[in-house]
Amino acid sequence: MKAQPPRDRNANTDASARPVQRFRRPDDPHWHWLEQRDAPEVTAFLEAANDEARRWFAPLEDLTERLYHGHLARRELAVHGLPTALDHFTVWSETAADADHPVWWRHANDAPETAEPFFDTQARARDSAFFEIGDMALSPDETWLAWTEDTQGDEIFALWLKYLPDAPPVKLLDDIGPELCWAEDGTTLLFTRFDATQRPESIWRLSLRLTAPSPSIDHEALILHEKDPEFWLGLGKTRSREWLVLESASKDTSETHLVPARAPDSAPWRFQPREAGVEYAIDHRPGHFYVLHNRHAPTSDSIAATRPTRTRTARHWSNTATTPPWRASTPSLGAGAHRARPSRSQVRLRVIELDAAHARQRDHWLALNETPCSQALGATPHFDARRLRLREESFTQPPSWTEVDLDSGQRRLLKHQAIHGDLQPENLTCQRLWAHSHDGERVPVSVVMRADLTGHPLPTLLHGYGAYGEVLDAWFSVARLELLARGVAFAVAHVRGGGERGEPWYLAGKLEHKANSFQDFLAARDALVEQGISDGERIVAHGASAGGLLVGASLNLSPERFRAAVLDVPFVDVLRTMQNPDLPLTTAEYSEWGDPRDPAVRQRLQAYSPLDNLPERPWPPVFLQGSWHDTRVAYWSRPSSTPASASWPVPTTRLRRCCAPTWMPATAVHPGASRPGMTTRGKMPSFSGRWGKHEGGR
Repeated sequence: MKAQPPRDRNANTDASARPVQRFRRPDDPHWHWLEQRDAPEVTAFLEAANDEARRWFAPLEDLTERLYHGHLARRELAVHGLPTALDHFTVWSETAADADHPVWWRHANDAPETAEPFFDTQARARDSAFFEIGDMALSPDETWLAWTEDTQGDEIFALWLKYLPDAPPVKLLDDIGPELCWAEDGTTLLFTRFDATQRPESIWRLSLRLTAPSPSIDHEALILHEKDPEFWLGLGKTRSREWLVLESASKDTSETHLVPARAPDSAPWRFQPREAGVEYAIDHRPGHFYVLHNRHAPTSDSIAATRPTRTRTARHWSNTATTPPWRASTPSLGAGAHRARPSRSQVRLRVIELDAAHARQRDHWLALNETPCSQALGATPHFDARRLRLREESFTQPPSWTEVDLDSGQRRLLKHQAIHGDLQPENLTCQRLWAHSHDGERVPVSVVMRADLTGHPLPTLLHGYGAYGEVLDAWFSVARLELLARGVAFAVAHVRGGGERGEPWYLAGKLEHKANSFQDFLAARDALVEQGISDGERIVAHGASAGGLLVGASLNLSPERFRAAVLDVPFVDVLRTMQNPDLPLTTAEYSEWGDPRDPAVRQRLQAYSPLDNLPERPWPPVFLQGSWHDTRVAYWSRPSSTPASASWPVPTTRLRRCCAPTWMPATAVHPGASRPGMTTRGKMPSFSGRWGKHEGGR
């Protein structure tokens, strides 16, 4: 069906008659004038849509407040971070009960009584509707703090510097990327800059005059420029602190350049030329590099050792360990551990001890407290550390932090997130079931609910993502407890396109196989009903970003299977987005979705793009939210379901019978990007949760 503009409501919300020069496709929708962010008509139009949404939600205001305050009552509002000992100081964060952002503290390693605050992010956020720290970096002597901050929510950052503990901050640069790294000379900072599509395309060196309390820039110089639009740049430092690491990576290929950390003016040298489909990451210990790579097989990783010389290439790599057929993350070589992703939808930590000759002294997996459970490695700033910090959580257990002694294997509990109220972890149960998809593939589904309600079909919130090989690890949510307490089950469909069952699972849900993700999601929904977990009349689907694509496409295929849906910053105008190379992410994601300049790819994208495939039969009610400053899924590229629609190409009559209103708060942000503070985080789940609960019939 050809896209049609929404009907007029009044002069301020007519989305069909404002021409503008911009990128077009032959069937470009008539509301493309909405891309003019600064136009008064655009602001008025979106405000009118928001006003209508607020009026629609007004009857649920009491429920919103109950959910919100119930959520706050269950959590420990004051948060004390774990202290981390650096070379000279021990640092930690503290967040007050009424604050959204932490205050950072420190004391001299040998004098705990000298504790003092040195960075108050709550104070910095006070005058901004949005505030997010991109990165924080202490100078090698720990006397200067550099950080990047975003006060718009557009993921464009400013660089600030201050002399510790209490000198006034000085802004050095605007319009840069979030990442920072100090060179070991103590006067040089590395940072990234964007191109027009907000791709980190260049790495720069900033030489500073560090005269307390007022630093200044001596000069800046370009270190590395990435011309390929499918590659993004990132930066860091090896754990040995001897090398600055400049990485260029696409979705499936990487390349690393190195600069001596004590001589940052040196020209970078390429560690290993890029090879299509080969990804590698490096770390360093004195005398050797360790390389985590997939050069021998795209579905498994190996760890190799090599000497730090410019003439040694991949043929000189000596493999020391190989993982099973799933993917590992960057090794933490100082602690001798790296993470791997097994095929049972969880992240576990594997510890590999290597001697000076790179021979394996020990190789084992750290035990899990329960299954499914996720493990994450905490900060280990010292290369020769013999203790690891481990963070564990599950769908039923809140996060806990333990210290693992690598010599004895003993664990010591450092911190456990407290949960208040009558619904405690022991009152919950989690189970794994399997759904059979359209082609017979078994799809894992995780479900958490109140233990006393097993055996009774429950209203269910079904969540999914299924893109980029991301694993939906088991995670605990205090906000989720408000739904569980009211008899709602929460389920996660681990569909193809994610990484839960290894690299083949990811490959089977991308590019020409993307439709498998949607069929898997529908199969997960059906399995929940068939196995008596869910009430088939009260299932609400939820997805964010690429998960919004998953849910939107699934609704198009079978809208009658869901009572309602919640879409956060959904990626639903797939074809139009991927046809515009001027948008952020487009060219970098050709390897994920395809390049529509190929007619076959265009046809494939058009076949499942939610915006291009609205069914004739009505959708269930849909709640959507987006962000005015979202650079990943722009406000004009997601559906609006009010009669004054911003981008959903259906006539008013169909909108009124198939969709609920849209709320687009200016402070909503993209998952994986910047996020608002705790108070906002508490309110947002309540707003969408109350509506999903209302539409779910409870």
